[in-house]
Amino acid sequence: MNVRAYVGVICGASLISAAALYWATPGMPTTSVATLVTLGCLAITAELLAFVLPRGARGSVAFIPYMATVLLEPSFAALATIAIVKAIAEVAGKRELQRQVFNTAQLVFTFAATILVYRTLGGVSMLSLKGLGIQEITFRVGSASLVAFVCSFVLNTLVVSRVIALSTGGSTLEVWRDVHLSTIGLDILASPLVFIFAWIYSQWGPILAAAFWMPILGIRQLHTTNLELEQTNRELLELMIRSIEARDPYTSGHSRRVKEYAVQIARLMGFDALTIDKIGTAALLHDVGKIYDKYAPILAKEARLSPEEWAIIKEHPVDGANLIATMTRLRELVPAVMHHHENWDGTGYPSGLKGADIPLASRVIMFADTFDAMTTKRPYRGPLGEAEVRSELVRCRGKQFDPEITDRLLTSDFWRTLFPPAGRRTPTPRFLSLIGSKTERTLARN
Repeated sequence: MNVRAYVGVICGASLISAAALYWATPGMPTTSVATLVTLGCLAITAELLAFVLPRGARGSVAFIPYMATVLLEPSFAALATIAIVKAIAEVAGKRELQRQVFNTAQLVFTFAATILVYRTLGGVSMLSLKGLGIQEITFRVGSASLVAFVCSFVLNTLVVSRVIALSTGGSTLEVWRDVHLSTIGLDILASPLVFIFAWIYSQWGPILAAAFWMPILGIRQLHTTNLELEQTNRELLELMIRSIEARDPYTSGHSRRVKEYAVQIARLMGFDALTIDKIGTAALLHDVGKIYDKYAPILAKEARLSPEEWAIIKEHPVDGANLIATMTRLRELVPAVMHHHENWDGTGYPSGLKGADIPLASRVIMFADTFDAMTTKRPYRGPLGEAEVRSELVRCRGKQFDPEITDRLLTSDFWRTLFPPAGRRTPTPRFLSLIGSKTERTLARN
């Protein structure tokens, strides 16, 4: 399915879900008009202050007044208000028409389903509970509001992740991780904030609720600043890696592919999210030492390296580690980069580490690095096939590679996803660095 067809599906789903909500809910009480207008204004404010997320996605705290609208007026009128606000924000943002239509439609679909779930679970307008204590209100609608919040989060993030995946050719799950994992803490924090905000509005009206809204915007601004700094850091790292790879067209994209493979292997091994992120960053930077001029002629050479050139190329892990050590936030990655060419049997470099003495991240990067080298085209050979790669990994199990990682990788479902159909045999993440036989020449460039 292409992007245009997917947008059409979401538009259809939004119309069907909106019609279902219109049929299932009564007309809007006139007392709710002021509430809808107030919450709509707060939502527009948040939409206009949206922040940029990875992969070109955008986020905002507008979902707080949106969800509050659901809790205060769970009817078709709330959905209409949300749709109008989103449409205004999209037009004001001057985005392309297809994106405007998709963003509005997916929000209509998400909140139509959310309102239906809330009402099905017994949720009622919190305005009708005015005068009750927060404990009693929580007992009446707390569970329904929590499930509704989860419903809105899951639908919104999955629908958006899927359209990004279709437009970039990636995996929906990977896009979800890239886009939403960095903001999931804010999303978890928002769940009680939504309920408290709606409760304050229902009990004391819009003025006090608006006062409560101000610190929420402050939290948003702090979080946005952190996200922008992280994004800038990632882009600077990418820029540095691209400048290194520009010297050798045959390894272009190598570091980014190695990062993707390393992250996949780390997930396969069951590492926690923080460890996976560190391994991914170290994998991206594993060849950063080659930025120095002494490596340029070697990287450009197609023939076998001389002993002198080989000695120089072996210096790149140390040069890379020393370069990374100058950056405070990256110093913890120094061991991973320093030892990514250490072999399990102690025959690697630069320190000759053996077995479990080799940092875990380095062992993972070794796999990713080797795999990418073997399965991408080189000037002296084509990419190796699945049988050849498996044979090499088995041959070097316990010599170059950690036996546990080797066994886990070769027996996993993930292994079968690493090899594309015939005719698609170039840069989409795969591995490097065997000493000897088929991959000795490759090592010089990776």
